[in-house]
Amino acid sequence: MAKTFRNILVYLDGSEGSIAAGLYSIMLAAGGEASLTGVYIVNVSKISSAANFSATEKDSAKGHLESDAELHLNEFKSLARKKGVEPKAVKLEGSSVSLAIKDYIRSNGIDLLVVGNVSDIRSRREELVSETSRLIRTAPCPVLVVRDDDPIWQQFE
Repeated sequence: MAKTFRNILVYLDGSEGSIAAGLYSIMLAAGGEASLTGVYIVNVSKISSAANFSATEKDSAKGHLESDAELHLNEFKSLARKKGVEPKAVKLEGSSVSLAIKDYIRSNGIDLLVVGNVSDIRSRREELVSETSRLIRTAPCPVLVVRDDDPIWQQFE
């Protein structure tokens, strides 16, 4: 018998793929009466490793990342409400997207992770360091990868 997912988590990063994943997760939650959470990770590792940034520049860069997170989470909530879904929006901070999301999944009883498509990998190194790719391989729950952007927008409308 097919499992009904009750707690859906969608990883949002502002990319077109993650927006499509957000739309698809909204449709899943609306159709299956599941709870829905959108998570955006403020990845501070890139800021902290920037040796040529002053403390003020690092604070400013982090502020921009946090603003982006709020913008994308608010847009996600707005789109969900149009479909009658009241999602939870979570902004987390971490130096590893995959670790932060896996911790959240374990701590919150998430039973389905929805992610956008993985961008074209041009090298083995890119594949190894891709956070989304790592998350797909190591998530502690089933993962749905949303690949088709245009049909999803049409279905959502």
